[in-house]
Amino acid sequence: MKLRVQNDRSDSRRVQKLRESPTVMQPNSTERGGHAGNGLSLTLQPELFTRAPVSGAAASSPESGEVRVPMTGGPGESSGGAPSRRCRINSHSHSHSHSHAHNRAPPSSSEPELDPAESDLDSGEPSASLSELRCLFRWLQKSLPFLVILCAKLVIQHALGLAVGIGLFTTFLYVNKNIQTQVFLQDRHSKLQCIWLLLFLISSTLLLYYTFLTETLYHCLILLSPAIEPLGFWETLWAVGITNFVIKFLCMGIKCLILLLPSSLVSYRTQGRWLMLTEELGQVHQAIAPVPLWFRYLVTYQETEGTPGLTLGVLLALLYLILKLLGLYGQWTSLMKTGRLFLRVECTGTAATRSQCNEAGDVCPICQGEYREPRALLCQHIFCDECIALWFNREKSCPLCRTVITEKVYKWRDGATSPHLQIY
Repeated sequence: MKLRVQNDRSDSRRVQKLRESPTVMQPNSTERGGHAGNGLSLTLQPELFTRAPVSGAAASSPESGEVRVPMTGGPGESSGGAPSRRCRINSHSHSHSHSHAHNRAPPSSSEPELDPAESDLDSGEPSASLSELRCLFRWLQKSLPFLVILCAKLVIQHALGLAVGIGLFTTFLYVNKNIQTQVFLQDRHSKLQCIWLLLFLISSTLLLYYTFLTETLYHCLILLSPAIEPLGFWETLWAVGITNFVIKFLCMGIKCLILLLPSSLVSYRTQGRWLMLTEELGQVHQAIAPVPLWFRYLVTYQETEGTPGLTLGVLLALLYLILKLLGLYGQWTSLMKTGRLFLRVECTGTAATRSQCNEAGDVCPICQGEYREPRALLCQHIFCDECIALWFNREKSCPLCRTVITEKVYKWRDGATSPHLQIY
């Protein structure tokens, strides 16, 4: 009984020490140096204690909420003091590692809660946009087979119209580039090449109108409506596009005829003025040609809806006419400027003397040949009259010193045709 009372007292002291100390598991201080196998008591924190069948030797303290496991050894176990001491040291270090891990657990558990918020604040809107782009890419990836099937169906259904569009575009690019080349060659241009370009344009236009003879698309050239029924949006857009290309072909054909004229009748400077006037007139024609088609579409498309639909169509058509008149006013202003330039003979610089040509080396810096009607600019650089006129069709400064000579750029004198499509 005395031993039991002493043990209880020593246990209560150890509990108080354990509450004050940071360690979780400690061996009894009275048993550290004992070799006779006195009892060993370990205390466990309630958080680390797992429920298991407890033998009769184990005891728990309901007041402190801790569990004590007394470990006793007999007198014959004195020889095993070193191994038991190692076990106690290992268990002590293990308990310290658990206690440190338990103490460090709250900060580590709070960090993952802050990381997503910080990442969201740092990333902001780009992360959302990237996720949307990924979703769009996935949608396109999944829908790609259907889109391919749909495109194949549209190509088969409108094969003739697509073929006509591609043919017109490639013909325009080919003829336009060759005309500019022939204009640049001046007196050395090929008459045979100009004849070939003219025949190619005429045959392409006639083949187009013969293919769509029942639609009477040539009526659009003289501001009449074609025989297209029903005249829906896509039919109107298609007819306007074809008419626009045909007008370009007509203008390029006229340019080929101008190039076929002998240089004795039409000088290079006069030839440039005619080319410029032809292009301006062609652009005005391209702006006027779509008016009857769009007016008819806006008015007649709403007739099936009765009087309210017809009234709305007329109002839309009038609004379209007002916008078109404003656009034509700008075209008319440009045409008037071109007409004044056409009627007025302008010379770049002044005529250069023989001595000035000798000082310059009697070689034009542009054509690398002898001077033909040499002209001296404000910067005293000398060029052929035709060469410098061709240069100022696209530039404003001297080819050598880059001094600004003129504030005007005379477009379309080089035989170029505008690739702009006037679809309205």
